[in-house]
Amino acid sequence: MKKPTLVIMAAGMGSRYGGLKQIDPMDEYGNVLMDFSVFDAVRAGFEDVVFIIKHAIEDDFKAAIGDRLSKHVNVSYAFQELSMLPDGFTVPEGRVKPWGTAHAVLCAKDVIHGPFAALNADDFYGAGAFKEVYDFLTTAHPDNEHAIVGYKVTETLTDFGSVSRGICEVRDGYLSDIHERTKVVKTEDGAAYTEDDGQTYIPIPRDATVSMNFWGFNESFLDVLSESFPRFLKTAIVENPLKCEDYLPETVRRALGQGAIRVKLLTSPDRWHGVTHKDDKPQVVAAIKRLKEQGVYPERLWK
Repeated sequence: MKKPTLVIMAAGMGSRYGGLKQIDPMDEYGNVLMDFSVFDAVRAGFEDVVFIIKHAIEDDFKAAIGDRLSKHVNVSYAFQELSMLPDGFTVPEGRVKPWGTAHAVLCAKDVIHGPFAALNADDFYGAGAFKEVYDFLTTAHPDNEHAIVGYKVTETLTDFGSVSRGICEVRDGYLSDIHERTKVVKTEDGAAYTEDDGQTYIPIPRDATVSMNFWGFNESFLDVLSESFPRFLKTAIVENPLKCEDYLPETVRRALGQGAIRVKLLTSPDRWHGVTHKDDKPQVVAAIKRLKEQGVYPERLWK
């Protein structure tokens, strides 16, 4: 069985955060959120990491993160660019927005050789999540069976605006459906989402399970992406040429609907932290400091 690869999606523009949050330090030693993800991944057993970035940030990214982490793990790069489209498609005039997380992973197809974990660069998932995914990826199961790490929705929200979450429906320990909601907010009763720019809000149950975009995929999922993304573009690029995005949860949802895959729900006891918005940073810095004081992480991450 091939060793699994860690795939970190770091090509996002960070529009809601207001900068390159991928390389924004979260402690006094210059560690960013990806340092903690890679540190937890290495402790879980991962030896290889692929960073998906844009050519425009390549030099800054390597100087701030990649060159340093290459001393502790095997580092490779994939590049997500607007022009990287299937045959027959071209970039609409005026388009600057990335094509989404499904496209990001598809852009890394040539450097992924075996099972892989895919996750965001700007989220702190906790050590338990990496152990769960690594154990899943190194255990024998059918090629069409994959995994998702689920979190309780009320523990994944911010006080400073909206976030994107995949709202999960689970049956007998497996994902039965998932809906990507791009504007989820904290409310007095828990959480709610809007699809009409805040004119109306639909409540989300407090105990709902959500995806934080931490997946465990067999290599066969790359074929699912290769078939699914062009089908998405055929309609979406006509209806919304400047802003349409294909998200991993939506790719999974389409494949589930076709009966092509199964997705096992994994859970982690750790609390999620993230920096969707600039004002989130102080809370994440404080949380990491507490974890160091509790001995979860050493004071200097990479001694």
